[in-house]
Amino acid sequence: MAATGVEPALPNQQPAAATILIVDDEDTTRNLCRDVVADAGLRTRTASTTEQALEILDQSPIDLVITDLRVPQIGGFELLKRVRESYPQTAVMVLTQYGTIESAVDAIRRGAADYITKPFHVPELRNKIDRVIRSIEIDQENRVLREQLNSRPGFGGLLGVSHKMVRVYRLIEKVSQHHYPVLILGESGTGKELVARSIHFSGLRKNRPFVPVDCSALVPTLIESELFGYVKGAFTGAMHSKPGLMEAAGNGTLFLDEIGDLPVDLQAKLLRALQEREIKPVGSTERVPIAARVIAATNRDLEAAVRQGQFRQDLFFRLNVVQIKMPPLRERKTDIPLLVNAFLEKFSEPNGRIRTISEDAMARLIAYDWPGNVRELENAIERAVALGSGPILHVGDLPSNLHYGGHDRLPQSDELLPLEELERRAILRALRESSGDKLAAARLLGIGKTTLYRKLKQYDSESRSN
Repeated sequence: MAATGVEPALPNQQPAAATILIVDDEDTTRNLCRDVVADAGLRTRTASTTEQALEILDQSPIDLVITDLRVPQIGGFELLKRVRESYPQTAVMVLTQYGTIESAVDAIRRGAADYITKPFHVPELRNKIDRVIRSIEIDQENRVLREQLNSRPGFGGLLGVSHKMVRVYRLIEKVSQHHYPVLILGESGTGKELVARSIHFSGLRKNRPFVPVDCSALVPTLIESELFGYVKGAFTGAMHSKPGLMEAAGNGTLFLDEIGDLPVDLQAKLLRALQEREIKPVGSTERVPIAARVIAATNRDLEAAVRQGQFRQDLFFRLNVVQIKMPPLRERKTDIPLLVNAFLEKFSEPNGRIRTISEDAMARLIAYDWPGNVRELENAIERAVALGSGPILHVGDLPSNLHYGGHDRLPQSDELLPLEELERRAILRALRESSGDKLAAARLLGIGKTTLYRKLKQYDSESRSN
């Protein structure tokens, strides 16, 4: 995902296994549930009374409580109530005897995530646990993402205080409170998906799914089935029905990234779906209603594509209700120091000292035009942190294309230049060839390292005076 800030992603390390608390006074049921949980690679705690369960909940975080409704002392319903009040992030699944489904339905109304009737089959219990745990993980991911989107200077996860970015923030704030389509334009690497996520997670649908679709990555022959879904037998290999991404988005947000790459024949079907708010899965004769908000993005000039017959004008008008144009990084260079510091924090070792950057290196970063925009800047900082040896990153730690100014080109074979200029270019070329290793560059040139350092200091002084 292209980002204009520290991308709002979960930490790189694998999350800790979920912990499940099993509450039942029957040893057989309690042990069976414990074995199923352990086989799934999850951690488990057990209790035979509600008093023991509450003590465990007070002592350590629990992701899911599986409790019998007839557990001794205060009972399963009261335990459910206390968990919902005191531990809102903990899910509850209830166990109920066969023939008492009404109690299970009542528990669902009171906030239980699911129920299972005794006696139960192990696969059924395992599937229900998997479903609840996955639901917990999605809630946690969305919560972390919302926190990250609101923890940085700027708007949400977007970084920057330049006037062009402030204008973007204002547009996001306005459109996030409505449901109409949004078209995000900008070069690759400017952070179009992060804008879409900011609109979603700061808006009316923030608790609903956010479904990104990379139109450029979908196989042309499979785009229709991916977007609209298909029914069993619709084509060779369709062994079962599958809902499309537009349906999977539910009442949330469907983000169509690189919409400019969508084939023209699919554009007509997408337009029809957006206008009629319904889709027809491949191979089906019935239509399925859709309710998702649509946000589209592209790095192409869609108006030019319309003139060239490569993009439908009616679809462009349908998507372009509100347009947000992301500025390239070269047009907001005042934001570079803020971005650099955020990336230094992101890529520093966990619990380790955050790297800093020298004034010369920062000056090079600001002077560069960044054709790859913020994504290129992020990659440059990640490389510098990975290869840098000290707490301060210097020019030599940056990628080789940032070591020298854009005017330092190599001479043409028939170009006559002063000897001093030829010497300077030879030194800079040697540094390029040695990836910034000054000692190796001196060896390539056949000069002493002291001479090389003196020359580089001279060139740096000259560039500052200019």
